[in-house]
Parts: sequence; structure tokens; C-alpha cells
Amino acid sequence: MIVSTQVYKIISVLLQYPKKNLQANWGEIKQFSTELPNLNAEDKAIIVGFIDWASGISLTKLQAEYVNNFDMTAENSMYLTYHLFDEQDRERGPALIELAELYKSTGFEIGDGELPDYLPLILEYVSTMDEEASALAFLQQTSQAVDIIATNLEKNESPYAPLVRMVARHGHVVDIAA
Repeated sequence: MIVSTQVYKIISVLLQYPKKNLQANWGEIKQFSTELPNLNAEDKAIIVGFIDWASGISLTKLQAEYVNNFDMTAENSMYLTYHLFDEQDRERGPALIELAELYKSTGFEIGDGELPDYLPLILEYVSTMDEEASALAFLQQTSQAVDIIATNLEKNESPYAPLVRMVARHGHVVDIAA
């Protein structure tokens, strides 16, 4: 089943560093998530479960969780090329440039000096795509790195693991259909 690309915007927001405005909008995000068309019950439960967990702790504790999960543990880096290339690999730079050029060619702007391989940014880009099949095909190209991140988060029993696993699973949908 093809899912609405809007789910990737929600996951993008949930996987970004948590800020005060996020905390003020938990109810709205939760309601929007449950009303998404074509999103199966398992995925809705993952999103709602994460929101219930995150909204039940203070913003400071949520920010500490985020830093602990993503910034302090290199294996969980949300920069996808980190997982695909060695740190000094000469192919990493051109891959980043190619991705940035793709965004630019479609009118998608990268703000705040973020690198183009940042998973929440990729998910935001996917959420802007008009054709769901194209979105899934693009997501498939990220599946190897996303799967690595999900596996690492699962090993650490991270509350973020189910969200990242859901992205990895959606990226594999195209593999099965091909």
C-alpha cells in the first residue's frame, strides 16, 4: 500500500531537535497523524506512541534524550552519508553536492546551513513530492543508511527507533514491489 507523503513531514518534525514550538503542538500533530489517509494502524500506533512518550516528558529532558541518541553516539548519526562512506572518503563530498543540486533543481530549499543528507531534511523533501511512487523510489535510495540507523537505535532501545524503522520499512516497499 502506498502511504500519503504527508507522513514523512510528520516523521521529519519528530526526528528534528525538539524546540519549544514542537511542545506546544503535540495535540495537533497527534490528531493530524491519526487522520492521515492510507496510513496503516501499526504506523499510526508508532507515531502516536512516540508523541505520547515525548509529550509526557519536559522539553529539557526530551532535548537531552535527542542529544544522547543522535549527537553523542556517532553510530546513530542522522547524516546518511556518514553510514555509507568512510569519514575521509572522497565520494562523500560529491554525493552531498549531488543531493543539494537535486533539491535545488526541484525548488526545494535547504535552510539553516543543514547538510542535504540529514534524515529529517530528506523526509521533508520526500513529503513535498507530488507522486507517492516517486517519493517511495527516492526513499528506497536511502534505505541502506536508514536501516543501519534504525538497527543501532534498536540496540540501544531508543524511543526514536520505531520511527526510524518505519522509514526504513517504507523504503523497502519498492524493493518488494519491483
